Amino acid sequence: MSRRYDCADAGDRATGLREAASAIRRGELVVLPTDTVYGLGADAFNPEAVAGLLAAKGRGRSMPSPVLVGSPTTLHGLVTDFSEQAWELVDAFWPGGLTLVAKHQPSLRWDLGETRGTVAVRMPLHPVAIELLNTTGPLAVSSANKSGQPAPAHCEDAESQLGDSVAIYLDGGTAEHGLASSIVDVTGKVPVLLRAGAVSIEQLREVVPDLEAGS
Repeated sequence: MSRRYDCADAGDRATGLREAASAIRRGELVVLPTDTVYGLGADAFNPEAVAGLLAAKGRGRSMPSPVLVGSPTTLHGLVTDFSEQAWELVDAFWPGGLTLVAKHQPSLRWDLGETRGTVAVRMPLHPVAIELLNTTGPLAVSSANKSGQPAPAHCEDAESQLGDSVAIYLDGGTAEHGLASSIVDVTGKVPVLLRAGAVSIEQLREVVPDLEAGS
């Protein structure tokens, strides 16, 4: 049976974060607030937990899970061939609504789905998410909805879709943007916008003028 914690209450928040971290260590799923939409999280380095995340969403391995981190410095252990332009985007928009697709370190023992050697990574601008991530380390986190359904801006929307497949729900109120993150591919010589979202292409081009818009 899942449990839900109100993060507006200091006591409930502390208990919820402790229980969420324990659930992650057990390989269970957690719903957490972010600055964009609510996320469904699992231990990024536990293949069974990630498989459970994809199953809960009704999503196949061909759509691998992104990863959330609690600090930009975590990138040093996760990605390789990270360009100067990529770091400029991190400096400008992290924490925030920008996901970067980068080549991951070949030595990493994880299975996020069919990633083809890449990882989509983001640092969210939400204190509850950051506190959890700094306790657990990187989490595989996808939007907390069934595939094909709207991404939830409220915890109760996530709960109505995912139910008891999730161990812990952390209720942080309404998501600030209610809009998914923008996604930029930084694996090539020129960054490419794969999905427009919380950060506009105009904002991105203020930092990386030669950013290309994907097809």
